[in-house]
Amino acid sequence: MRLSSILATTATAALIAGPLAAEVKFGALYPFSGQLALLGEESARGVELAVEEVNANGGVQGEEVVLVRGDAVDNNQAIGEARRLISRENVVAILGTYSSSRSIAASQVAELSGIPYFELGAVADEVTGRDLQYLFRTNPTAEDMGRMSIQMIVDRIAPVIGKDPSEVRVGVIHEDSSYGTSVAGHQERFGEEAGLEIVTVQGYPASTVDMSSLVLDLQGREVDVVMQTSYQNDSVLFLQQANEAGFKPSAIIGGGGGYSMVPTAEAVGTDVIEGVFDVDFTQYTVDPSYAPGMEDFVATYREKYGEEPRSGHSLNNYVGAMAIFGALDEADGFEPDTILAAVEAVDIPEGETAAGYGVKFGDQNQNERAKMMGMQWQDGRLVTVYPEEAATSEMKIGE
Repeated sequence: MRLSSILATTATAALIAGPLAAEVKFGALYPFSGQLALLGEESARGVELAVEEVNANGGVQGEEVVLVRGDAVDNNQAIGEARRLISRENVVAILGTYSSSRSIAASQVAELSGIPYFELGAVADEVTGRDLQYLFRTNPTAEDMGRMSIQMIVDRIAPVIGKDPSEVRVGVIHEDSSYGTSVAGHQERFGEEAGLEIVTVQGYPASTVDMSSLVLDLQGREVDVVMQTSYQNDSVLFLQQANEAGFKPSAIIGGGGGYSMVPTAEAVGTDVIEGVFDVDFTQYTVDPSYAPGMEDFVATYREKYGEEPRSGHSLNNYVGAMAIFGALDEADGFEPDTILAAVEAVDIPEGETAAGYGVKFGDQNQNERAKMMGMQWQDGRLVTVYPEEAATSEMKIGE
């Protein structure tokens, strides 16, 4: 099986595939329990679907791919589980991990052990900013998220609310781990370069249970646009308390999984989520020609899990895993240096994956073709509104 076929086939071939003669183990290191478990599990589902598809079509180098789970409930456990996967389970590589802080901690273990680590979902700068030899990241970054947030304000939101970008008052709030801090830093930098008025940048613990004072502060500053980088619980808390306080800025732009999840919309209600923007990985209401294979992924997900995908994190982890498995199928063996050489040669053009973006690793082993998208909650659905070539709906502001 070669890269062209691994990207084109679907898991339905599992019905006719026979058993494989040998197996090769990969670690799947995600937060399967604890505060981040919902998106951790959703991310891992994408890898599971990739593994089923690969195995249905002959495995990798003729061997069956076996996933061994590790629960990265916090940074310390991520370190311990990475050690277990490497030393006791003898995995040839680790896939993960969604949470930037856990990825940073666990990938250091893999680096010291000389085991490849493929990050499929964490966005913080530090993930690929440490000159690690064995770490590769397939997904878009905090910088991509920050840049697109600002582009949406300048290109689309400011004209609709009748203000020059220099008149738009922006409040940046973020959970204070590496993830939120990285995104907020880029939003502040790109915003200032674009001439926006960044009136405040404030961090908070993701575990906070009260954001009412932060809401009142933003309200008192007469903020036009709020940008929040968050997980699910703090996304829900901010939206609920902003609604309770009657705080209605011209736009709220979420960043990250909290704003992309159906459970978030269900928690706050259709009226509260309506019109809220989100910058994140490719989601599911996107022009099919931009993301070929996405519809097949959704159908396979629905068949396996008995529900609709809860977030685009599963899709993006699937795309990253398929790119890695496809590259390794071109190699001869699973020694670390062999894996690295195979992955370094990956060259998937834009528009040939189910997430829309291509895959080619550049500086710091970052996928230089990965991209974010701009979405908006409209009529209870998260639809793509930016950029134009991927959009399925027009932005709605102040309606």
